[in-house]
Amino acid sequence: MSQGVQKLVLLHTNDLHSHLEQMTRIASYCKQKRSEVGNDQLLTLEIGDHMDRMSPETDGTAGKVNVEVMNATGYDAAVLGNNEGLTFTPAILRECYYNQANFPIIGSNIREVESGRIPDWMEPYVIIQKGPLRIGLIGVTAAYQTFYAELGWNATDPLEAVLTYVRELRQQVDVIIVMSHLGYGFDERMAKEISGIDLILGGHTHHVITEPHVFGNTHVCAAGKFGQYIGEVEIEYIAEHDAVSIVSINGRLIETDELPADEEVSGILKNNADQANLVLSQEIVHLEEDLALNWYEESPLGNLLASGLRKWTSAEIGIVNAGQLLSGLSKGKVTRGNLLEICPGPINPCIYSLFGYELREALEQSLMTEFTYKEIRGFGFRGEVLGSLCIDGLTVEYDLKRQPMDRIIRIGIHNGNFEEERQYRVGTIDMFTFGVGYLSLSKGTNIKYMLPEFLRDILSYQLQDTTEIQLAKRKRWIQSSS
Repeated sequence: MSQGVQKLVLLHTNDLHSHLEQMTRIASYCKQKRSEVGNDQLLTLEIGDHMDRMSPETDGTAGKVNVEVMNATGYDAAVLGNNEGLTFTPAILRECYYNQANFPIIGSNIREVESGRIPDWMEPYVIIQKGPLRIGLIGVTAAYQTFYAELGWNATDPLEAVLTYVRELRQQVDVIIVMSHLGYGFDERMAKEISGIDLILGGHTHHVITEPHVFGNTHVCAAGKFGQYIGEVEIEYIAEHDAVSIVSINGRLIETDELPADEEVSGILKNNADQANLVLSQEIVHLEEDLALNWYEESPLGNLLASGLRKWTSAEIGIVNAGQLLSGLSKGKVTRGNLLEICPGPINPCIYSLFGYELREALEQSLMTEFTYKEIRGFGFRGEVLGSLCIDGLTVEYDLKRQPMDRIIRIGIHNGNFEEERQYRVGTIDMFTFGVGYLSLSKGTNIKYMLPEFLRDILSYQLQDTTEIQLAKRKRWIQSSS
C-alpha cells in the first residue's frame, strides 16, 4: 500500500581541496540531518577533489586523514577527482580506499591498462537501497588520459560510460544519480544528450548552483568549492505496490561558515596533524648557505629547479617560471614540510620538442613586467604571480633599453649555436602545455608527461647535490653593459 509522499534527503559535497577545517562543520550538519530524518532516508555523496596535497595533513598522511574524516561524516559513496587520481599513485589510493574507507569509490570510466578491468578497490556503479527507494549511482571523472596512462590507467570517455550504465541500471532502480567530476559543460551536455538520468551532481569547475538547473527530466546540482557549501537535494516519491514514482526533485545550498564544529572530526584532524608533522619534519638536507628566490629576476633557487628539470627529463634545456616557488630556503635544516611550504602545487615535469623561435618568444616575454607580474589561478598553480623564466642549458644576453620583444641580443646554448628553426628537447612543467603563462611554451610537440613526481620532489633531489647548488649560482641571464 501507498504510504503517501515520502522523501529522501541527499547531501553532496565537491572540490573540498583539503580545506579540512570545513569538514568539522559539514560533518556536524550531516549528523544533525541524519538524526532528523534517519539513516534510511539520508544519502551522502562526495563528488571528487576532496584531497589536495597542498594541505600538510593530506600530504603528510598520504590522504588517510581525508578518508578518516569522510568515514566519520558518514558518506555513502564517492568518486575520484583529478586531485586524487593524478597526485597519488594507484598503490597509495588503494591503501586509502580499499583498506580504510567505509564507503565505495565509483570509477565508471576508469580501467587498468594492463588488465583492462576496473581497479579492485573501485566499483563500476553502486545500487543503494534507502527505504523502498532503489538508487543507482554512476561515478565519472575527467578523462585526462595522457596523464592517467603514466599511472597505468585508462580514463575512458565519461559520457560513453554514463550511457552504458544508465542503460544497464534503468530497469533495476527507481532513481539514477550521476556523480560527475567533469565540469559544468559536460554536465549540461550529459543532461541534454543522455535520457534516463534523474540527477547529476557536479564538480571540477567549482561552479555554484543555488537551485537545480533542469534539462528535460534531469536536474543538475553543484556545491562550489572548498567546503563553502553543502548541497542538499530532496527527492519526493510515492512507493506503491512495489513501484516507485518520483514526485519532485528540489535542491538548495547550505552555507557552512556559521555551522557548529563536530568534535569527533575536530579530534581526527588534530591527531592526523600530529602524525603529518612527524612525517614532514624529516630532514632532507642541511644547507651550508641560504638559497635565495626572486620572482622577477634570476636567483639560485630558481636556477636549481630549472637544472633539475633538465636533468630529470634528460633534456637539452630546462625551463620553469619562478612563481612556482613561494620563497627561498635559509641555511640549516631543510625538511619535507619546508619544500611543501615553498612548492605546494601538484605540478608535474614533462619533456617536449620546441622550436628555437618559440623559446625566444617566451624568453623575450620574461623580460616584460606584464608577464612576470601576471596573476595565475588554477591548472595546479598554487603561487601568486607567473614570475620570470628560470633556465638551464642556455645563456641569454639582453638589453632592457631596447624595445619589448627585441631586448635579447644573443642566446647561447651549451652544445653549439642557438638556431631559431631547430627543435630542442625541453624539460619543463605540465602547466605550460595547457596554454597558461608563456603561451609559446604551449606549442611543444612529442610531449611526455612524467608522473607521479612533483616539482618539490625534483627540488629535493637537487638540494642533496652540492655540485648542482654551486652551478645554480652561475648567471644565465646577462644584462648588456652597452
